[in-house]
Amino acid sequence: MASQEKYLRPSGKPHFWCPGCGNGIALGALLRAIDKVGFEQRDTVIVSGIGCSSHGPSFVKFHTVNSLHGRPLPFATGIKFADPDLHVIVFTGDGDTTAIGANHFIQTCRRNIDITMVVINNNIYGMTGGQYSPMTPTDAKSTTSVYGHIERPFSIPELASAAGATYVARGTTYHTRMLEDLIADGLESHGFSVIETISACPTNFGRRNNMRSAVDMMNWQRDHAVMMNKAADMTKEEMADKFIIGKFKDQQAPEYTDVFRALSDRLTEKEAQ
Repeated sequence: MASQEKYLRPSGKPHFWCPGCGNGIALGALLRAIDKVGFEQRDTVIVSGIGCSSHGPSFVKFHTVNSLHGRPLPFATGIKFADPDLHVIVFTGDGDTTAIGANHFIQTCRRNIDITMVVINNNIYGMTGGQYSPMTPTDAKSTTSVYGHIERPFSIPELASAAGATYVARGTTYHTRMLEDLIADGLESHGFSVIETISACPTNFGRRNNMRSAVDMMNWQRDHAVMMNKAADMTKEEMADKFIIGKFKDQQAPEYTDVFRALSDRLTEKEAQ
């Protein structure tokens, strides 16, 4: 089991996050998953963008990069391309991934580069004041949709699957052991892995949407999450206010750095002839 002393920086305490925030739970699940699969800290790089969740790498004893808003995937791609033997992990949020970073997200799925991405989805821009994001549910309230949000949110698993990611899953900060296992599977998968993590922002989402406390938000996750095998037997009406958790996709496809290295080797052999 991962220990605080092994993976967390003492200088990171007290942490940045609000009481009841799910980011710490997600970070804990990631660290336990890393420990479970046995990745060495010296061979692992954790990359973040900008946002509440992106403070996570500041608290851990790994090689870390805190990049620009929406740009963790290009940074992670460069790191993996420079040294394909490194384990590269992106720890970021729904705004970083599906708004300013959306095209980077799609293109990384398409390339299928061997990176594991943990996307914390708290349905809101938490750090900058509670504006709606592309993951804010229809009719939900935010500082920029005070009468209710009129747009539809993305489905991150469906978007990632369609764009070409080879491992796609969704968990929650309530179902912590399941989340840990899903992340561990993603770390071991050879290709682009996306693990959406449904999380809680009591400060900027919950209190505007009739969930006044972190406990209310955790209970909402418990009551609205449906395991994939159970969802298969439910009607559309029964699933109307629910969401599926579990493994959406797990398959093999050519990985980007493998293909590039094979091409480089062929070109080198050709030039030597």
